[in-house]
Amino acid sequence: MKQLVSILDGNTFLVSDRRGDVEAALDFPTGLFSFDTRFLSTWRLLLDGGRLHALSIDDAESHRTRYFLVPGEPSHFLDTKVSVIRSRAISGSLEEELTVLNHSGEETSFTLRMEIAADFADIFEIKDIRGKNGHNTAAPGEDTLRLNYRRDAFHRETLIHSSAPAQVDRKGMTFPIRLGPHGEWTTRLTVTAVIYGARGQDIRTLLPFAGNRTTAAIEAEHGEFVAKAPKLGCDCQPLAGAYQRSLNDLAALRYESIALGVRLVAAGLPWFMTLFGRDSIITSLQVLPFLPELIPPTLTMLAGLQGHRLDDFRDEEPGKILHELRYGESSGFEEQPHSPYYGAADSTPLFVILLDEYERWTGDVELVKRLEFSVRAALAWIDSYGDLLGTGYLWYQTRNPKTGLENQCWKDSWDAVSYSDGRLPSFPRATCELQGYAYDAKLRGARLARLCFNDPQYADRLEREAAELKERFNRDFWLPDKEYYALALDSDGTPVDALSSNIGHLLWSGIVDESRAARVAEHLLGPRLYSGWGVRTLADDQGRYNPIGYHVGTVWPFDNSIIAWGLWRYGFREEAGRIAESMLAASHYFAGRLPEAFAGYERDLTEYPVQYPTACSPQAWSAGTPLLLLRVILGLEPQGEHLIIDPYVPSGMGRVELLDIPGRWGRVDALGRSREESSRPE
Repeated sequence: MKQLVSILDGNTFLVSDRRGDVEAALDFPTGLFSFDTRFLSTWRLLLDGGRLHALSIDDAESHRTRYFLVPGEPSHFLDTKVSVIRSRAISGSLEEELTVLNHSGEETSFTLRMEIAADFADIFEIKDIRGKNGHNTAAPGEDTLRLNYRRDAFHRETLIHSSAPAQVDRKGMTFPIRLGPHGEWTTRLTVTAVIYGARGQDIRTLLPFAGNRTTAAIEAEHGEFVAKAPKLGCDCQPLAGAYQRSLNDLAALRYESIALGVRLVAAGLPWFMTLFGRDSIITSLQVLPFLPELIPPTLTMLAGLQGHRLDDFRDEEPGKILHELRYGESSGFEEQPHSPYYGAADSTPLFVILLDEYERWTGDVELVKRLEFSVRAALAWIDSYGDLLGTGYLWYQTRNPKTGLENQCWKDSWDAVSYSDGRLPSFPRATCELQGYAYDAKLRGARLARLCFNDPQYADRLEREAAELKERFNRDFWLPDKEYYALALDSDGTPVDALSSNIGHLLWSGIVDESRAARVAEHLLGPRLYSGWGVRTLADDQGRYNPIGYHVGTVWPFDNSIIAWGLWRYGFREEAGRIAESMLAASHYFAGRLPEAFAGYERDLTEYPVQYPTACSPQAWSAGTPLLLLRVILGLEPQGEHLIIDPYVPSGMGRVELLDIPGRWGRVDALGRSREESSRPE
């Protein structure tokens, strides 16, 4: 896989190769994207007809990058008489400044060429490699190139303008350049993505953050966002680096919804730059102690789009929380069901869990009261449409066998749920963590019913149902001979006996019997699941195990953060610390930015975490992972009007100090030291 560079600012992002070029491709999302449409599919720079090569790249900031380029093959770099600097930034539009430098003592002529194309591919067309149904046009003008795409009322446009005179044709811009000794030449290329609405206006101009802004304004806004978070002081450099990188990435991943114009956190670049129910909720849980202001827009948006009818195409059911919301052509013409799509069985209980956790931290009873109907509808869905077989469990099976998701849990790839021998179970399926989420949602719903809804009878019923679910679950999912919980039940109620990381989510939900918790923890940190860099999604002796399989052997940082939280909940503090240490150690090899997933190879085998070839980076719930691990390390837990602080800092991490933690208590500080540090005399 070739190395890629990305820059983003909310709704708009660019993915290019290491010299800044974009090659036309329908197998990976390189290009300039906004709201699920690719507005540049070719952006290739040539000097005198030849490609350029990168000497150095400055990509420290999420919204801008600088490339230092020279012509010729690498072996000829020492003899070059010319170099090119590409400085680009995204601020609604793409701004790229091209500078050509003549390093010789003689007057020299060059021809600079930017090859340009826009295929206006929908993100799903790139995933599935499908063709277009509309009509493309190109209109050269004076120093300007317009590229258009129309399909009925769907109209998108890319407008490219040069600040320097250019020879413009349908496929790009050419610049004849004559430079004196040690002279330089510059032009600024502005690329504007236009999304036409029903009245013919660019709807991006109606959104306060999605339109054009200056780079200085973006930097000021990002700085303000990061400044709101608690201040971290620590001796552990990987923790400090990961924390700062996570805050910066979360700032960059915020985008605006066309539907409601609210600011949300996108799930991840490049595939998932939109609202995802599950991802958005888990990211919110991770960042809640640090940036609670991110939570109300997410909850409000999800409640506003909560299912209210039966729609087989979209897997929509009354009370169900969405899985994914898209704005592209394929969704608009109902070739894909993502407008929005509801094919997730976990987002609905997770919605209730997040709302309760948010109230526990902030005391925002008013938001809970406003969302009472949505809470009741979500809990009703669990017991009605969610219980497909009437057995008291949460099941899933798509209503849309053509384009719906087969697996509707977080491990949603086709082969993610299997028996230990590799066979795939029948549908419907009831994965174990779904039952844990349902159990937790009922208990939290009961708390909200008493505290905010003034409905103690409803609360009593929910608590009784939760207790019955816990008893039933520990009877039907526990495998006595293997001493762990089954990954799922198949349609016959037979346990799907693979050993997976899902059992860590059970600890987080609290559905595990105390008598079995220690054995679950041993499995999670045992050699079959734990690679040394983290807990694998699937144990290495299972039939479908693959260390670079998407959900069948890789290590997912967000998954590990939830597992660490679960271990902490049951009192396994040392084990939670081991996962925190391994995640932070891995982050060091990714420049502080944990990717979506990485390979499940043993730590002793590779000595560094191996990249997964198509992992999203940055991804929101990976960016949230260091924050949740920090909460676990410091033992932060709200209790009434107070914040409990009970640190257990892993050995070797030294001092960890978090200042100005926001919540219903105002702002408080937390301090912890690793055991060898805390035992030393002051």
